[in-house]
Amino acid sequence: MDTKRLDLNLLVTLEALLTEQNVTRAAARLHLSQPAVSAQLSRLRGMFDDALLMPTQRGMAPTAKALELLAPLRQALDHVRSTVRAPDFDPATAALTVTIACTDYLQAAVVLPLVIALRARAPAVRVALRHLDLSQLEAQMACGDVDLALMTPSVAPPTLRTRPLFDERYVLIGRSRHPRLRKVMTVAAFAELEHVIVSLRGGEFGTPVDDTLALLGHRRKVVLSAASFLSVPEIVTRSNFVALVPERLMRGRTDGLRSVAPPLPVEGFAVGMVWHERNHGHGGQRWFRDAVVASVD
Repeated sequence: MDTKRLDLNLLVTLEALLTEQNVTRAAARLHLSQPAVSAQLSRLRGMFDDALLMPTQRGMAPTAKALELLAPLRQALDHVRSTVRAPDFDPATAALTVTIACTDYLQAAVVLPLVIALRARAPAVRVALRHLDLSQLEAQMACGDVDLALMTPSVAPPTLRTRPLFDERYVLIGRSRHPRLRKVMTVAAFAELEHVIVSLRGGEFGTPVDDTLALLGHRRKVVLSAASFLSVPEIVTRSNFVALVPERLMRGRTDGLRSVAPPLPVEGFAVGMVWHERNHGHGGQRWFRDAVVASVD
């Protein structure tokens, strides 16, 4: 490629095409005509000697080479944008509404403490919460219905931007005077307890923990399948049940609960932020994402 004749506008078009995966939407985003964007796509294909986007029944899909280009392309263009962007967002005076999609656990463990902490610094910033629907997330973000998602970033659509936040682990909780909950427990003693599990799809009585127990020759007693992590601490407080819950859900709680490390390996999960290119350069949205990062450090 002859970089002396490189047209920066072509790279901006490529970024829009790879993000939208649709010539019409990319053209609208760039405030160009569809034929103009199609012509630029033709030039890009010649420049990179690759089709870049292939027609599908639902639009266009990026080639393997296009997916490799997306991250470094965004990084390079971000450096350019940072030199000409508008003045930074002033949280003390500016109004902003951010719509966040996440699970109820992350609403309680991350969003609620953040909103409370921001009231003094950003009195005109509001947060709207929506349940995370991974199948609709890309479309919701493209049309502006969702600004930010808190989720496992590895399962996000590849066209969306991601940033890791933290790695979550599970702890075993029970009431503070539980007669059989010990700081150090054997697998056998763990299996003999009465357990509450969370089934996000509803009604299931097994998790990967049960598969691990079976390999070790044990089977636990699952007496309740709950639909949400948020109800589990209260259930456990009022019974001799125990439950495995994300550790951050228990931070700061002094309501008659205790937590211990489980006596067997329990796979945790990563939590990150996911957002659409349409919000990437927005000063307020950028400030809010930085606030999320600072709140979980």
